[in-house]
Amino acid sequence: MNDVTSREVVLASNNAGKLREFSAILRNAGIRMVAQGELGVSEAEEPHATFVENAIAKARHASMQTGRPALADDSGLCVPALGGAPGVYSARYASMGGGEKSDLANNFRLISQLEQIADRRAYYVAVLVYLEGPEDPCPLVAEGRWHGEIVTSPRGENGFGYDPYFWLPEQQCTVAELDPDEKNRSSHRARALQKLLGQLREYEQ
Repeated sequence: MNDVTSREVVLASNNAGKLREFSAILRNAGIRMVAQGELGVSEAEEPHATFVENAIAKARHASMQTGRPALADDSGLCVPALGGAPGVYSARYASMGGGEKSDLANNFRLISQLEQIADRRAYYVAVLVYLEGPEDPCPLVAEGRWHGEIVTSPRGENGFGYDPYFWLPEQQCTVAELDPDEKNRSSHRARALQKLLGQLREYEQ
């Protein structure tokens, strides 16, 4: 494996929010993320029922089309009282119920589903997969979780997705009220990335 401190890695996503978060966290490790759209990579199918299967599919797709190392994440919000929903369908939760595909619509459906439910515990989960190439037989896999609960009214202007509704009891604020740098240190992606970086360092030895 090449030196981790001088890597250019394809991010198997065109999500601007994810690109900002990944770039901010990985920059200190000398890794430059390039969004797949900049390299003409098409969107991968995400047909699987688990985060890890979808992440592998996306990473392999991006690596196959570019011939470069690729990093993919499949992440979302899980609410145990809803059987783990929205889960892998977090980005298109509203459209699964016949609504539009947008953060606003997704949040509206989530709050509606929880209206009569007292248990509002939830967690963000991120599963990261790193591939050296499309035929890499041993992908590196790391998972991070961030626990909180869902509030009924949005708070904060930062973040994206479900962040305005995701309450962090220890910080007494929503994710959308966190300073972006603090989010980058604490988020489910940050936790997964720290684990992944440790694996990459071990893999080099």
